[in-house]
Formats: sequence, C-alpha cells, structure tokens
Amino acid sequence: MQNLNQRKAYGEMLVKMGAENEKIVVLEADLGKSTMSILFQDRYPQRYFEMGIAEASMISTAAGLALTGKIPFASSFAVFATGRAYDQIRTSVCIPHLNVKICGSSAGLSDFGDGSTHQSIDDITLMRVLPNMNVFSPVDALETEKIMEAMMKIEGPCYLRVNRNDLPILTERGQPFAVGDVYPVKKDGDITLFATGVMVSVGLSAAAMLAEEGISLSVFNVPTIKPLNVVSLLSALEGSRAFVTAEEHSMTGGMGSAILEALSGHCTLPSKLLGIKDQFGTSAQGYRELLDHYGLNAAAIAEAVRTLHERGIGQ
Repeated sequence: MQNLNQRKAYGEMLVKMGAENEKIVVLEADLGKSTMSILFQDRYPQRYFEMGIAEASMISTAAGLALTGKIPFASSFAVFATGRAYDQIRTSVCIPHLNVKICGSSAGLSDFGDGSTHQSIDDITLMRVLPNMNVFSPVDALETEKIMEAMMKIEGPCYLRVNRNDLPILTERGQPFAVGDVYPVKKDGDITLFATGVMVSVGLSAAAMLAEEGISLSVFNVPTIKPLNVVSLLSALEGSRAFVTAEEHSMTGGMGSAILEALSGHCTLPSKLLGIKDQFGTSAQGYRELLDHYGLNAAAIAEAVRTLHERGIGQ
C-alpha cells in the first residue's frame, strides 16, 4: 500500500489550481515550508502573502481579499489556524459568508514531537459549530486534491484538516467525490465503522483482526464532517445492527458527535464513539506511539466492536 503526504498534495494542488484560476491567492503564517504552501510562493510570488506569526491578521486579510473577488487559501498548523484566529473566522468570514478557504495542517496528534501546544484535538469542534462553515477531513493525499477541487465550487467558508505524516492511499484517482457523502472502504459486516483521516486505515487493521475471530466489520471513510448527507449515512448502515465511530480528535463535538446528531430521529442502532477523551495531547518519539497512548489503534476499535457483538448485536 503506497503512502503519500497530504501536505505535499495541498501545496501541489494550490499550484495546479493557481494556474487555472488567477483569482486564487495564498496566505501563510510563517509555516509555509511545513504546510507546503511555499510551493505556491515559488510559482506565483505576487499572489502569496507571508503574514508572519499572526494568524488573526492572516484571516482578516483573507476576508478583505475575498471582498475584492479573490479566492484566498490561508494555512497554518490546525491548532493555530482555528484557535488563535477563531474570532476573526467567526466574525469576518462566517458571519458575512465570505469565500475563504482555511487549511489546518499537522492536524490531530500528527505533530507528535511538539506536544499539546501544537496538537489540535478541538479544531473540528471549533469549525463545525460555526454557521456557514464546511469542514473536511481527507483520508489520503488523493482525496485531499478532490476535496480542494470541491472547495473551489463552494461559494463560502471551508476548513480543510490535513495530517502531517505520510498516510496510505485508500482512494482511487478517478473515484468521484461528493460533499457530505461517506464512502465504503470495506463493506461486508454486520457492524459498521465510520472513521475519518488516519483512523480509516486503522479501522481496516481492526477489521482484519476481527475477521480472524469470525466477526465482520464494514469500514466507511467520512471525508466530510459538515455538512453530512443523512441519506448516505443511512445507506451505509443498511444491514448493520450497530456502528462505531473513530477519529483522531476529541470525542466532544467531533465527527462522532456530528454523526449522532445527523442520525438523530432517523436511526436507533446501538453505537460506540472512539476518540480522544477529555484531555490534551502530549509529545512522543513517534506518531504511532502517540496514537497507541490515546487508544486510537486497531485493538481499541476491535474491542469496541467486540463489546457490541457480545451484547448480541451483529450476530
């Protein structure tokens, strides 16, 4: 299974789209070499704005550029792009419904070495609570490109959450993408897993583990956190007797919460949510070490499925 980097895909896609649309401008908060927006600077320096370590000013400037008809992409680490600039995103972008695209790079725990100050365990919650904001969490580099193309067609605020590390390619280049839909990666189980980002590949490992025990698990990729297509969710649950959600984010207000809210009144299936419990991140020597520490691994997903299975669900 090939691994590619979402950050590189983001930078390269900015260049590609920038060649096709001169209205695209890019803003950066002193992290262009990490977010890979520097690739756009190298090609189109007159349309690239280095704002320094000033995320609030970056978003305010992006809003001003949007008012002139430009299509600004503003990027920084996810924890800073959403947290430091929250008031500007709320007041200057979402309330007036401006066409600003925000990329939160090194999302979740993927910046494993820098600890809690640089790890975004709350960015999905912050962004999806804002009216008019669209929120995306791609599973791989190819889906990052597809989501960016979809974001260009949306006339309004968008937030894109990308991982710092290389991730397995689980989609195909020609595979269509529709905002709000969920996509099967493995569909043959009595219990369904909804996962986003890195947790999709982790979920596949859990499914393989459970298969050896005679337990079948379907795995669905959830690339759109907001808006969610209820019809797509219900279709994914056809034949299922329960579902589990898994995300590299706080369980409070994250993808799991969004799915439960979307299904409220439509679905009464038993469920279990997996994510980061009420705690901050920490530093580690490696990414997988940190995922294991927070129970974001195949063993934890498998145990959640077993719990439902042992209750007579999915048999």
